[in-house]
Amino acid sequence: MSKYFISLILLLSVLSVGGCNNMGSEGQPIPDEIRAIFKKPLYDGAIWALRVVDVETGEVVYNQRSDDKLFIASVRKVFTTAQALDALGQGHMFRTPIHRQGSIDTQGVLNGDLILLATGDFTMGGRRLPNNTMDIVDFDHNEADIFGNAELTTPNPLQGYKNLAKQIADSGIKRITGEIIIDDRLFEPYFFRGQYDIRSIFVNDDVVDVIIDPGEPAIVDWRPKSAAFDVESSVETLASGMVNTVEVDPLLPECFGLEGCKGEVLGEISPDVIPPLTQEFPIVQTFRITDPSSYARTVLIEALIEEGVQVDAPVIGKNPSQLLPLQNSYTADTILAELVSLPFSQYQKLVLKVSYNIGSETSLLLWGLTQGVDNMDDTLLAERNNLIQNIGIPGEDFSFVDGSGGGETQATAKALIQMLEYIKKQPFFPNYLQLLPILGVDGTLSFVTDFEADPTLAGAKGNVFAKTGTFAEGDETGIVIRGRALSGYIDTKSGRRLMFGMIVNNVPIGQDIQGLFTVSQDQGTISAIIWRDN
Repeated sequence: MSKYFISLILLLSVLSVGGCNNMGSEGQPIPDEIRAIFKKPLYDGAIWALRVVDVETGEVVYNQRSDDKLFIASVRKVFTTAQALDALGQGHMFRTPIHRQGSIDTQGVLNGDLILLATGDFTMGGRRLPNNTMDIVDFDHNEADIFGNAELTTPNPLQGYKNLAKQIADSGIKRITGEIIIDDRLFEPYFFRGQYDIRSIFVNDDVVDVIIDPGEPAIVDWRPKSAAFDVESSVETLASGMVNTVEVDPLLPECFGLEGCKGEVLGEISPDVIPPLTQEFPIVQTFRITDPSSYARTVLIEALIEEGVQVDAPVIGKNPSQLLPLQNSYTADTILAELVSLPFSQYQKLVLKVSYNIGSETSLLLWGLTQGVDNMDDTLLAERNNLIQNIGIPGEDFSFVDGSGGGETQATAKALIQMLEYIKKQPFFPNYLQLLPILGVDGTLSFVTDFEADPTLAGAKGNVFAKTGTFAEGDETGIVIRGRALSGYIDTKSGRRLMFGMIVNNVPIGQDIQGLFTVSQDQGTISAIIWRDN
């Protein structure tokens, strides 16, 4: 288990839950094959809740402890993404402008500042493929330090900034005498899980990727490359038979905006030890960009210089937000460039497929803006009122602490079904199925079920559309999965469409993180059984 995983889970609140499994009065008896999974030794003392409902008829198919409020972790993102899509629309596009503050003379000199007005675009063109879709991989870099590896997307993570810089150069600007400023005041910064502020500006999902290959010495590269942050390595390549142990230090650098900001990659790797998840080199780890405004400022300056624009301001420095004009005082006639994003539905696909936490937090804050509030506390209150008054979920059936499912995020299985019922009535529902992870196909469900072990379940592949969620905590003595949830839709073998909410709480897995994947596979198998038998 990585040091990062231990440090992360210790940040979460401790809450003990327990109890036995009891079948509710609604629905058919839980099938023996599913109950056998519930009764595995791994789940001794755990709580299982399950509710399955026919989409068309409303018939309750299976029901167990669906009134118990339990930890659902990232299944909370179903609530966030659905409300955001409802309020903003599938086709909403972020438009991120660059304004001038000052005049431009006949020589192309801007005597003043250049201001990028952040609009909450949490990819900033860095995942855009040539076919105008978003590049989404199954093992996303946002989880690299937890799971020990990741896949990297193929687009240039700085492409949006390069696009904006080219527009500035093409407009005739040859020199900027003032500052380059990021206006990140769209919403109040949100301090995410006691670690760093989420703001309305992003670069490469606010991480620096470190790419590690065996060699003599080990080959260590990183992206994006910028004067804003440097990487040093002391990684050694050892003979076969050794374990890959790589870490970055510090995980949360505090030096962004200062000269000489850097991090170090430490550890040992062996070319004969198979890396986790991807089963091949390179190994990917990340540093968190804890000051995205200062980082983005440097990146934009570098892009302008590459386009031949002279920038008098220093390349490295803290974002000079004190020089910004009054908020909402911008006018259209000062726009020099604009980055137009992909449709908003693709952003929600990213959030759901890879369980992108800060993308989900940002999505909820963007929803809050549509309700007239600009901070997380007021947004959560407005959302609670919306869920109770407009969607009809009883307030005692859920408690949300953020927009992504952190810590003590709880809901009943009945509340999950009520949200799914709401979603199926929305215009975006046909597309929403494809935004969710799909069993055996992509996202966090790409590798869940071993269909070869039971060929009768093989047809479930591609027919379960559901969000996963995991809340784990522990210390040097071991890990407890406080909550593992799975919820979504199943197009069954017989042609029915079902909604389901499945939650298990309080599963001790010891030191072996493989236990987490065992729980995930068991829930995937249960969803496949439901597909086969209904």
